[in-house]
Amino acid sequence: MGFSAAAAGDGAQLCVFDLRRGQQEGQELDKILFFHPADCPILLQLSVIGLCEGIVTFTRIFSPEEDCEVIESEKRSQVFYQAEPDIWMVLVVEKTKDNESTWRCGALQGILKEAHSLFTMFHGPIRTLLDRQPSAELARGHLRTFLTDYLSDFHVGKKLQFPTYRDSLKERGTIQMLTVPREVALEVQSLTTVLGSCLGNVTCQSLILFEDLLVSTTLPPDDTLNLYTYAVLRLTPRALSSNASSWSYLRKGTSVNAGPTSSSSNGTTAGERPLLREKFSKGKDGFVAPDFAATEVCGAVPLTPILWFQQAEERMYLCIYQHKSLTILLLIPASSLINREEGIAHVKKQMLENASQKIVTVEQKLTRGWGGENAYHVSGYRYLLVDPDRRVSRASPPGKVTTLAKDSLLALNRLRQEVDLEKSRYRRSDPCHDKDFEVCIRTKNNTWVIAKITRGRELYMALEKGGETLLYASTAVEKFSNRYCEGAFSTD
Repeated sequence: MGFSAAAAGDGAQLCVFDLRRGQQEGQELDKILFFHPADCPILLQLSVIGLCEGIVTFTRIFSPEEDCEVIESEKRSQVFYQAEPDIWMVLVVEKTKDNESTWRCGALQGILKEAHSLFTMFHGPIRTLLDRQPSAELARGHLRTFLTDYLSDFHVGKKLQFPTYRDSLKERGTIQMLTVPREVALEVQSLTTVLGSCLGNVTCQSLILFEDLLVSTTLPPDDTLNLYTYAVLRLTPRALSSNASSWSYLRKGTSVNAGPTSSSSNGTTAGERPLLREKFSKGKDGFVAPDFAATEVCGAVPLTPILWFQQAEERMYLCIYQHKSLTILLLIPASSLINREEGIAHVKKQMLENASQKIVTVEQKLTRGWGGENAYHVSGYRYLLVDPDRRVSRASPPGKVTTLAKDSLLALNRLRQEVDLEKSRYRRSDPCHDKDFEVCIRTKNNTWVIAKITRGRELYMALEKGGETLLYASTAVEKFSNRYCEGAFSTD
């Protein structure tokens, strides 16, 4: 394919480029907005971007309504994502001779989608930054620091390690919910009402998390997903604790240095790096705020973060409060505050006065009913449930998934790859309807790997040491569906 391995010192490349820029001869460099690794020679960067642009242009001839998603070659995979009109993100990953480089391209594309969604939440659309400053210095500066900090979660030693076949029972870009009984749900609803009234006549929005699981939200689905993702990456007690071992489905890693940036179009303060590790710390009052030592090192101003919520079409200040395992993300409409910090201080005061006891009560009840990290383990099953419409998933605990044999995980990864292709084909032929289908495969190591899609909801499963007949596999799915999915995947 023409990609040079020398262009990726750690075996991977991530680039962002704008097809509307650099169209004149000698100006090709202008279209590059971000490139990792940063020390890659300019000529190799231009070669990679040029080839990517050629692939995009060529595929549009045959399929003008469908974006190019992946190009596979013997030595590497190139995953494409058109983040915004004519702004492309491309991830290039090197293949190795062992199976450790066996990945699912849909999972790799999920990384690009997640990175862009988080970037937009903090800095606004890339195109807006380019329109505001046509030289692209503003956009490049934000992309450089943000994506460098984002990629730090994938660093293992000096290399980037992206999701492989071992992550077949995980789904990036979804929310993990905590199931609560009706009594606790009423307490949570009461707390949400109080949080919403902290600013008087103006309604505040909120997210409530217990551990790394979502309990409650008042935001639209897309905005909820973005803020939840950020919370699990950097704000929950597990994320704040450098010594905690993560069981979250979102990877943790070590930080990478990057230079400061200037202010952005949505009000983000100069030098702010929301994904910088160890930037936040919990104060004595329970509120989590930017750590002064960390922000001074990178030249940032430790002010309350301000976010852009695309679906709600509103900018909001983010206040983070923690009580033991409970994390509350309180969102204050920016248009409602005349004096930023004074107004936020007033809201925090109202929250402590009116909601403290309810917060303690909710945390106590959630803790009493919490089954621990294996709360959603189902004996005999290793599974993943996905509801794409609601952006929600549930899966076997990672510690249980690691008990699966390597051959089982490889087979499940291949099956998911085929399902992704089938879904893509069906969307092109009939974008208005979902296709229902079920696949059961018995592997060489006598494991059943199963995929079933019904009315848009997806179930993936691995059953080791099971019966030899197809009836056994079908019955196992029926039992699981009836007991844990309210019959969503049952044949009746």
